[in-house]
Amino acid sequence: MSYYFSKILKEQDFDNAIEQVTLALKAEGFGVLTEIDITQTLKNKLGVDFKKYRILGACNPPYAYQALSHEDKIGLFLPCNVVVMENDNGAIEVAAVDPVASMIAVKNDSLGNVATEIQDKLKAVIDSLN
Repeated sequence: MSYYFSKILKEQDFDNAIEQVTLALKAEGFGVLTEIDITQTLKNKLGVDFKKYRILGACNPPYAYQALSHEDKIGLFLPCNVVVMENDNGAIEVAAVDPVASMIAVKNDSLGNVATEIQDKLKAVIDSLN
């Protein structure tokens, strides 16, 4: 089982891809709680050049509440990370964590429905991108 699903965007620049992903997440009930610019962080901390790479920490509050109500340590898996990166060929790829794959490590059957519903929403986000 893969731990993510992804899509290569057609003729999309990096900044527009970030905007498109943010809007697609919003359409599925997610807000972006965190945004980590890996490129800038690695430049500042290590002095290295790295491809354009940003991690968006997405949260859907009703589902987060459900998951936390069933398993208080599930916060270790929150928020759901979505990565926007520029590949070596210049194409923009968007990848989202598969929450079902993450939940396999948690031995709590009551999380199954929540993980599946979030998986469906994140897949819808990825599928909506172009």
